[in-house]
Amino acid sequence: MSGHSKWATTKHKKAAIDAKRGKMFAKLIKNIEVAARTGGGDPSGNPTLFDAIQKAKKSSVPNDNIERARKRGGGEEAGGADWQNITYEGYGPNGVALLIECLTDNRNRAAGEVRTAMTRNGGNMADPGSVAYLFTRKGVVTLEKNGRSDDDLLEIVLDAGAEEINDLGDSFEIVSEPTDLIAVRTALIDAGIDYDAADPDFRASVEVPVDAEGARKVMKLIDALEDCDDVQDVYSNVDIPDEVLAELDA
Repeated sequence: MSGHSKWATTKHKKAAIDAKRGKMFAKLIKNIEVAARTGGGDPSGNPTLFDAIQKAKKSSVPNDNIERARKRGGGEEAGGADWQNITYEGYGPNGVALLIECLTDNRNRAAGEVRTAMTRNGGNMADPGSVAYLFTRKGVVTLEKNGRSDDDLLEIVLDAGAEEINDLGDSFEIVSEPTDLIAVRTALIDAGIDYDAADPDFRASVEVPVDAEGARKVMKLIDALEDCDDVQDVYSNVDIPDEVLAELDA
């Protein structure tokens, strides 16, 4: 079990109470379209598409929207955009490192949106490579506890390549190498266990602890970045200690 999952917990809580459903829907739909274009429109033969659809359904995206995105990406229907992946790097308040993943059909618009959000909220853009080395790509599966312990889960996913299981309060996250992500979630499916999401993720090798004021500033910047239409994910190496989280919740 890993002890430094506080920011993961915070992000999980934020996602659970996210009121910006329209923006969230748009990001999930985009992921489906790109997954279908990259690996084909059949979810049974395209694990990335399968997981993108699963995540959208868990987030209550209407089935019609999901199916249209799958068909656009798979070439069964016209109208898909030319999506490109771009990653920006930067620093937030207190020297917190940020990786910002975008999925866009307009590079100039994406760059402008990210730069504006950063400069208005105490952040600075950084040169490519200056931040990325602080992060390692991982595979992460999240699922509700439903009365299970981490030991119960470990028995199921250890042989599939799971490295650690983090307690997020009402749920667990299972962390693995990205190449083992499909094996881990397949082990859960074979055991009859439902999961919420299976995604590639970035984890920081060195974390920056912040006080309540620093945490507020960093979270404000991350919120502003996540509000950008072209931003899909924001990763940071901020460490918000339990007592600071309690202060923020209060």
